[in-house]
Amino acid sequence: MKNKLLTAVSSVMVFVPWTIFLFRMHDWALQSPVAEIMIGCYIAFMVFSGIFTSVCYAKGGVKNKLMQICMVINDVYAFGGLVLGAWALYSALA
Repeated sequence: MKNKLLTAVSSVMVFVPWTIFLFRMHDWALQSPVAEIMIGCYIAFMVFSGIFTSVCYAKGGVKNKLMQICMVINDVYAFGGLVLGAWALYSALA
């Protein structure tokens, strides 16, 4: 039961970062304070989902095929989130 629950949570985490495109279609999401907060939250979520899925795979023992696919995708998201976060921090400080 634990394996199925963790796999389901990781599977949902794969699709959540794509919802930013739905929010960014609205005018309020493109304005300055909301845009930075939203992007920061999505970056934090992507990094968290990569760490969560990797920990569930490595320490939790959830090693089915779907979890392997979710781990690869979420780790790519986490790496991209770290790069984008560093880039945003660099541009904010420069």
